[in-house]
Amino acid sequence: MQEKINKHESQAWLVNTGWSGGQYGVGERMSIKTTRACIDSILEGSAAEASTVIDPIFGFDVPTSLPGVDSHVLDPKHAWENPEEYDATAKKLAGMFIKNFEKYAGKGSTDYTQYGPQI
Repeated sequence: MQEKINKHESQAWLVNTGWSGGQYGVGERMSIKTTRACIDSILEGSAAEASTVIDPIFGFDVPTSLPGVDSHVLDPKHAWENPEEYDATAKKLAGMFIKNFEKYAGKGSTDYTQYGPQI
């Protein structure tokens, strides 16, 4: 996939269409209106030009604002009522990713662990 992305100079976007604002049962599902506004921003190019911050655990760029999107939902930590609870949950999830990826360590020609979550 990376080869094709590079060859065609494509961009890949991760869009949260699921849960925001807390753990399941506390937060709420991302609205269709918000999801559509995110996708529209990607398709029209404004997302690529948006200011971003780097997620400290998962390492991806997070836009700080997009047209038609409430900025607090763009940064998951700010969408949670309790930022410390978000941090603990994000670190737990990152640990699960790291542990799951261990089964692939040393099986390829490239070590991809540097691209995964950092806790």
